Amino acid sequence: AIYVWCRRTDELMDSAEAQGRSTDELSARLDAWEARTRDLFAGQVRDGLDRVMADTLERYPQPIQPYLDMIEGQRMDVVKHRYADFAELELYCYRVASVVGLISMQIIGHDDAAIDYAVKLGVALQLTNILRDVGEDAARGRIYLPQADLRHFELCDDDIFQHKQSVQFKLLMRYEMDRAHALYDEAWQGIGLLPRDSRLAIAAAAVIYRGILDSIQHNAYDVFQRRAFVPLSRKLLLLWQAKQRIAQDFS
Repeated sequence: AIYVWCRRTDELMDSAEAQGRSTDELSARLDAWEARTRDLFAGQVRDGLDRVMADTLERYPQPIQPYLDMIEGQRMDVVKHRYADFAELELYCYRVASVVGLISMQIIGHDDAAIDYAVKLGVALQLTNILRDVGEDAARGRIYLPQADLRHFELCDDDIFQHKQSVQFKLLMRYEMDRAHALYDEAWQGIGLLPRDSRLAIAAAAVIYRGILDSIQHNAYDVFQRRAFVPLSRKLLLLWQAKQRIAQDFS
C-alpha cells in the first residue's frame, strides 16, 4: 500500500501524462495530492487505493510528516533544476528517498537509534540514482550534480548537456561515487538495529543498489550513452555476500 502511495506521488511529476504540463499545473496537482493525503490521515477515503492505505495506517499508526516531506521533494522538482551544493542536494535526497525508509520502518519495526542510519541509506540510494541518470536528467534540462562540485572540477552546465566525457567529468563522477560509497558504509551499522527478519531485505537493497556504482565505473563513467545496471547473476552474488556479512557483523 505504501509503495502504491509513493508511486502515485512520484507519477504526479514523472509520468508520461505529466510531461508538458506547466509549472502552475504541476504545483496544483501536488497541492491537491497533499490535501488528499491529509484527508487520508484523517480517515477520509476517495477510492479503493485510498481504502487500502487507510487500512495500513490503522494497522500501523504513524506520523504524516514523512509523507508531506515526500510531496515537498516533488515540489522541489517543479521549481529547482540546479543544486548549489551538496547540502541542498542532500535535502532533496532526504525528501524523495530517506523518508521512504522512515515510513518503511514503521512497518518492519526498528530501534530509534536506526533512524539516522536509515536517512544516510536513503541519501546514498538517491545519489546513486542521480549518478546513473545524469544523461537522462540532462535531456530534461535538469542537473542534480552540485554546482559547487562542477566548478571545483572546472566544469559547467554545458559540459553536461553536451555529454562531454572528459577527464574532469570522470574525476567529478569518481568524487560523487566516493561520497555515495561513504554513505553506504556509514549506513551499514543500522542494519543491525533492525529486527532480524528484516535485515536481509534492507541489506539487499543497499548492496545491490551500490552495485550500480560499480557498473558506472565499469562503463568508464559513461552515463550518457550507457545505462548502468546490475545483472541478475551479480545480484545473486551480492545477495549471498550480504547474507554472509549480516551473519558476521550482527550475530
